[in-house]
Amino acid sequence: MEQYYFHSVTLDKSKCKGCTNCIKYCPTEAIRVRNGKAVIIKERCIDCGVCIRICPYHAKKAVTDPLENIKKYSYKIALPAPTLYGQFGPGYSRERIVLALKQYGFDYVFEVARAAEIVTNATEQYMLNKDIKKPVVSSACPAVVRFIQIRFPNLIDNLLTIESPMEIAATLSRQEVNEKYGIPLDKIGVFFISPCAAKVTSVKAPYENRKSNVDGVLSMKDIFLPLLDIMKKQGEITSEPFSLSSAIGVSWAGTGGESSAIRKGRSIAVHGIQNVNDILEQAVQGNLDNIDFLEVLACPEGCLGGPLAVENPFIAKVNLNNEIEKIKKNQAHSVLPKHKNVNEFEWKSTVEYRPILKLDDDMMKALEKMNMIDAITDSFYGLDCGACGAPSCRALAEDIVRGDAKETDCIFKLREKVNSIANQLHQIDGTGRKADDN
Repeated sequence: MEQYYFHSVTLDKSKCKGCTNCIKYCPTEAIRVRNGKAVIIKERCIDCGVCIRICPYHAKKAVTDPLENIKKYSYKIALPAPTLYGQFGPGYSRERIVLALKQYGFDYVFEVARAAEIVTNATEQYMLNKDIKKPVVSSACPAVVRFIQIRFPNLIDNLLTIESPMEIAATLSRQEVNEKYGIPLDKIGVFFISPCAAKVTSVKAPYENRKSNVDGVLSMKDIFLPLLDIMKKQGEITSEPFSLSSAIGVSWAGTGGESSAIRKGRSIAVHGIQNVNDILEQAVQGNLDNIDFLEVLACPEGCLGGPLAVENPFIAKVNLNNEIEKIKKNQAHSVLPKHKNVNEFEWKSTVEYRPILKLDDDMMKALEKMNMIDAITDSFYGLDCGACGAPSCRALAEDIVRGDAKETDCIFKLREKVNSIANQLHQIDGTGRKADDN
């Protein structure tokens, strides 16, 4: 159970000032402020990284693997997310970035964009199945998958049950190296270069497989400066010793990249966790019956806006589009054959509902507590001001029933109690008797 609730997003209490910025923006109400410090409720957290972006004191951070971990393996494979190509300006081509990864210390580079092309092909085949529930919801963003597990369990059966490009890239790259060079599998280390905290969680506590094929997740922020320094010292690059991915795979880094590659049916691309919440509510209500596919990404501008990315997502989008246009102009294409068997990439385990409001194992007691929550919520003012350290009045009511808070944590209830005590004291004279006893 401890592994099940592993989270990349963590709190540095020494930096936390007890402000309420994070509790207001967390999409799953996973944060409280208690005793002057933020507290992350593990069962609710989806590692979307919103709190990392909005914390003015940098008290929230994502735990990733240190770059030194690649030295643990005799043969090292880098899996760069296509977002990496948007982090550098137009003077730094994809070829230079890939070469810099090799010069940094990786023996082999396998673009995740290549695996994204395979997922695109598998998705098109998947969509031909007349028995699937629509709209089909993309499962590429692990934060969204966990969001659905927590808040929209009715949509679990709508999830696309195909492994992520990261996992497919890890599997295929390990196979390639083993077959081409005869490197033993246990000597190969596969490292994903991520813009996303949720990807770390999906590797350490995967929902797709019982064990991830990735050996480590490196932060894009950590490797950015080393790569930039290497590229500044590079000479002119005339060729690259292996084929790069096509525009289809690279475009996955931004909003619409995944859905635009699906040639049949109607698709919607949504980015930003609040927008994702709104569109998933529409799906639950049955308002999207005429939509075939939903691309839903937790971060603004998709993975380009990930909390571990370096560049402003809008600038990164321009950088990425420049690279995509160059690819199209050069007619670059993937050397990977299309895989006809979609079952090869299907999830090896199922995604299940993760209840976060289990009040009691006894059903009757749980109902009683639910009624208590309703009653306490009705007694509040409904301002959802956050001054109590909870994101809403109802959230505070839940905390009270769970025993994690008290009614006077609400400043308005506290004021009522103080006023009541003051009135009582005012009615008592110096002899300890009420003034009207005479």
